[in-house]
Amino acid sequence: MRILHTYKIYRPDIEGGIPAVMSSLAQGSDQDISHSILCARRRGAARQYTIEGVPVEAVASLGTLFSTPLAPGYIPAFVRRAGSADVVIHHAPLPLNDAAILLGLPDDVALIVHWHAEIVGYALLKCLVTPLIRRTLARADRIVVSGQPMIDNSEFLRPHAEKCVVLPYGMDLDYWRTLDASERAGADELRRQQPRHIVALGRLVGYKGYDVLVRAMQTIDGHATIVGEGPLLAELQQLATALGVSNRIRFAGRLTRSEIKQLFYSARAFAFPSVTEAEAFGIVQIEAMAVGLPIVNTHLATTVPLVARHDREALTVPPNDPHALSQALGRILDEPALAERLGAAGRERAKSDFDQAVFRARMAIIYEEAVLARKYRGTARR
Repeated sequence: MRILHTYKIYRPDIEGGIPAVMSSLAQGSDQDISHSILCARRRGAARQYTIEGVPVEAVASLGTLFSTPLAPGYIPAFVRRAGSADVVIHHAPLPLNDAAILLGLPDDVALIVHWHAEIVGYALLKCLVTPLIRRTLARADRIVVSGQPMIDNSEFLRPHAEKCVVLPYGMDLDYWRTLDASERAGADELRRQQPRHIVALGRLVGYKGYDVLVRAMQTIDGHATIVGEGPLLAELQQLATALGVSNRIRFAGRLTRSEIKQLFYSARAFAFPSVTEAEAFGIVQIEAMAVGLPIVNTHLATTVPLVARHDREALTVPPNDPHALSQALGRILDEPALAERLGAAGRERAKSDFDQAVFRARMAIIYEEAVLARKYRGTARR
């Protein structure tokens, strides 16, 4: 079975989030299933390459507009590649995929929509592409979501609930649960330098709520490291300076997985202060739980607070509330017993509910279901 994953960007141009899910699935190839990836460059010339055994075609891009690649070659590449696939996986949201599906997805190719999030923050774009999205969902053989709230709260998904499958993400937990000697020494040194250390990880964009974390740091006795790149870096740095906390917040930029793991093991808490429903799940919460980090997340109408649950693996606070975020992080820093309880529960939850092997196995079943559903529809039409 030939599986084509399609999304706007992939590694190494970007790490984390949806590309991490694609990588987790694509590396699960066996004799019966092969995976490949079609994406666009963040900016630059087209290239074809193989990463961790998975072939990737990245079409040329002039940049992005409304978080969508300016990539004229994407739709022609989609049409060309889809014709030789058994299953196309549209990692949504990406309007280019919706247009390409309408223009060039053969009737005998199964379509799985992996619905990672709604389009949030671009009202005009959403209005323009809504008809395309509805056509895509009507064409889909299966729709995969990470949690039931995504169906319940979506005007797009509710009419197609019978095709939806709830499947939480799974990650490579073994990587995050172990440290080699060098990583252990690095984590120990970081902890010695900053014994009350908070870490956050994600793109520096509005919905991640890092401005809330910066404001919360005014009343937190500790240091924070924010890992990630994005357009709000200068604005966040200026805010930290204006509030007098720039000496206690490090904007670390893009780091390797090993460097991130060392930071996680050095930290006392993981901050996840997202403020809108654009944050649908928060895969990094799984990685933090695998390490045993207690989490402070926000009460969004998505799967976020169901991954790390209030007073079980996390403390959940209202979004966009620096005072509540500060209080919760302060509790974890000040109450070792609470931090240990949340961290231990997180390790167990990651192991039991978010294992990569289970994720891949369940997706393999969905591939087969989608192909059979497409064949049945073709037979019924004849």
